[in-house]
Amino acid sequence: MRISLALLVLLLAAAWTGSHGMSFRSLRAKCCSKEMFYHRKIQESRIVGYLETPSTCTHRAVFVKLLKGMVCVDPDKKWFQEYLRKQKNPNGTST
Repeated sequence: MRISLALLVLLLAAAWTGSHGMSFRSLRAKCCSKEMFYHRKIQESRIVGYLETPSTCTHRAVFVKLLKGMVCVDPDKKWFQEYLRKQKNPNGTST
């Protein structure tokens, strides 16, 4: 009985510290470093969504969620601006 209780306590402690470790990693991942930027055009069909990085980050960027993973993109890139325009006006008519 004592061994079972000790194992349970160890498992709970490992789970608790593991979950806190994840939150620290996710805090660091909210900004993009220069090395993280993807510089090529991404096909619109591969983009699932996007999220702007906080204004407190050193480099202005957007996290682009793809079918497989996520990349950092310069929001001022021409292709990304065109993507945003199409998202705001999906029927393609201009006003």
